[in-house]
Amino acid sequence: MSNPIHQNRRALSATEIVTQLSKLNGEQALGWRLIDGSLEKTYSFKNYYETIAFVNALAFIANAEDHHPDLAVSYGKCTVRFNTHDVDGVSVSDFFCASKVDALLA
Repeated sequence: MSNPIHQNRRALSATEIVTQLSKLNGEQALGWRLIDGSLEKTYSFKNYYETIAFVNALAFIANAEDHHPDLAVSYGKCTVRFNTHDVDGVSVSDFFCASKVDALLA
């Protein structure tokens, strides 16, 4: 991993996760949620083509960061789940990559 954000990772505490979720989601508190030990967000699109274009852009980010989410892809929808397997929890890497994925649609 070349990005220093991914070095010396550790599982974040519940308090740290809540703080990071607030920063990531902003005042609306919409979007990313902690579900079953992973950061999860579902994105909606007009059609399958837009969904797959998003997935391909996300794959580019995941490859560049060497941090790969679980994806559930269907017509007009993609659910993204980040967690850090090697720390058995959510780490700063998950929040970093989640914000990069959000930026795709900003």
